[in-house]
Amino acid sequence: MKKAVLYKKLEKEGWVQCTACPRYCVIPRGGIGVCGVRWNIDGDLYLMVYGTILTAHIDPIEKKPLMHFHPGTAVFSIATTGCNWFCKYCQNYDLSQRRKVEGWTTTPEELVKLALEYGADGFAYTYNEPTIFMEFAHDVGVLARKAGLYNVFVTNGYQSLESFKLIKEFLDGATVDFKGNGDPKFLYKYAGVRDPEPIYQSLLEMKKLKIHIEITDLVVPQIGDNLDQARKLVRWIVENLGPETPIHFLRFHPDYLMVNLPVTPTRTIEKHIKIAKEEGAQYVYAGNVPGHPAEHTYCPKCGKLLIRRYGFYILEWNLDDKNRCKFCGYPINIRGSLGPNWNKDRFAAVYLPNSRYIRVKSPSDIKKQH
Repeated sequence: MKKAVLYKKLEKEGWVQCTACPRYCVIPRGGIGVCGVRWNIDGDLYLMVYGTILTAHIDPIEKKPLMHFHPGTAVFSIATTGCNWFCKYCQNYDLSQRRKVEGWTTTPEELVKLALEYGADGFAYTYNEPTIFMEFAHDVGVLARKAGLYNVFVTNGYQSLESFKLIKEFLDGATVDFKGNGDPKFLYKYAGVRDPEPIYQSLLEMKKLKIHIEITDLVVPQIGDNLDQARKLVRWIVENLGPETPIHFLRFHPDYLMVNLPVTPTRTIEKHIKIAKEEGAQYVYAGNVPGHPAEHTYCPKCGKLLIRRYGFYILEWNLDDKNRCKFCGYPINIRGSLGPNWNKDRFAAVYLPNSRYIRVKSPSDIKKQH
């Protein structure tokens, strides 16, 4: 654990306000923020998962999904417990909805060393919401940059403006995950989010900082697949982030508290893709539909197939060394070069050497350990 940066003390003695995300939790002495990992101990806010991760894995960058950011490279993915959303359909609920601080103790230095040993090209802060462990992600990310590694978030975008004081120092790219086409009613009922407006503000801040952005939208059948809402969302993306911003419509799989719903029909995903193209989006993808033609990248000018994929893997590459279409020369919005090992399977679980597994259940446990 470590004292947090993103908080302020309040006039009421012993009380603090967390400033990591737009919930701005007001936390009394001995209290815990809604994310479960930011605790008020003796009038100061502590990040309880600083140096405590619950999972680490080497993934293809396309899994995030980031199709236009250093394609074919490998990321060292890490996560902690906790989240600032309460998605009833979360596929990583064992991490995100866990309200025990537990995992393997490590340091930013050890993680960067491991990432280099495993041949990773960058870090991904993913599986749960990285905003809640921002101070730890920042310290890892700054060291990673110095070591020549990039940093990406897989995030719900529910970040405070204060958090960007840290974000700007290390973050290179982000997948921002909308749910149910960004419908406010859906987000309130199924994710516990009262107002999605902070997500849009975060996206605008990322754009100002020249952070690479890709948008995902989880299309949930029956309750989160309204096409009018999809059109509204895409229109905002095109007008505010640009038509070159990649958009991924993800097929829902039943999980956690929503196993009563079916998998999203492929036809529903295709309808969303059609709407996005009508609104001027240049790069639109079908996610979680392996083998679908919408997994590939096509030239917005000549229409030729530029990058052929299957799932997370690149099968064909038709761009020159400046990421321009080989057929017509049109510049494609891709950040970074094709990874040298793009056609090799080098993705696996990470062994964490000399790690100590800990569980922290209450502030009283902390006092016993420290």
